[in-house]
Amino acid sequence: MNYKKSLILTVFLLATFQLSNAQQTIPLYPAKIPNSKLSANEEQKTANALVDTVTRKVSVPTLSIFLPPKNQSNGTAVIICPGGGYGGLLTKREGSDVARAFAKLGVTAFVLKYRLPDDVIMEDKSIGPLQDALQALKTVRQNAGKWNIDLKKIGIMGFSAGGHLASSAGTHYDARIIENPEKTDLRPNFMVLVNPVISFSDEIGHAGSRNNLLGKTPSAEKINFFSNELHVNQSTPQTFLVHTADDTVVSPENSLRFYYALRKYKVNAELHVYSEGEHGFLKKPVFEEWFGRAINWMRDRHLIE
Repeated sequence: MNYKKSLILTVFLLATFQLSNAQQTIPLYPAKIPNSKLSANEEQKTANALVDTVTRKVSVPTLSIFLPPKNQSNGTAVIICPGGGYGGLLTKREGSDVARAFAKLGVTAFVLKYRLPDDVIMEDKSIGPLQDALQALKTVRQNAGKWNIDLKKIGIMGFSAGGHLASSAGTHYDARIIENPEKTDLRPNFMVLVNPVISFSDEIGHAGSRNNLLGKTPSAEKINFFSNELHVNQSTPQTFLVHTADDTVVSPENSLRFYYALRKYKVNAELHVYSEGEHGFLKKPVFEEWFGRAINWMRDRHLIE
């Protein structure tokens, strides 16, 4: 092998090594997982022609860390909650792909693999995912110094049912459902919600997500608690929302009503509704389009300089 080929191979191996080590996955809970039953870990990943990868039967939650290139961190962090109707997680298309795009911009990104509601693995499946989202916020905030994160710039992002989970964290961050003896602030500083489920009402709610999280005969109290448009107040985090008008899976009314509630309480909010694209932007708009608008909003809010 000549010197030139050897140098190219060395550079390639170094780049591969750096890429493989850019991501670290840690257990979400350092000890026992709260609200859990003793059960086998039956997690599975399956190929999907539309979204590449779907992860199902999650009983052991984790946090995957995507650090920006060395010396390029801007202090902002975002926790990403993939969608999947609370029945699966689109861990690549709505997880690691987005995290890598954020990391390139200097944002420290975390993909939350949250538990999927199941009576077999949880004492109360309705609060399991929210426990995991709040624990993720707690973990990031407590380790902010280690990851070069500004405590005032920690946000949460969610797609579809992951948007419901993210908005639940933004409206119920004070729910006392995880251990927090240090009284760590669990309120996200901002939210990015992509074609989100917001409401569990019969009128505009997504029945599949509601049934998976609450069961088929939920109480009015549970429906009210998880209809997040009803729990916006002046302390709700600033929010970016994006949806498509022709979404037949999750009505755009979810984003519209959350936006109106934010405006009512004078919370900074930005909403983009594309005329076409269907649920999940599988056809349009392209990633660079809607993600670019989210980044512009983050720049306007001084989350990315």
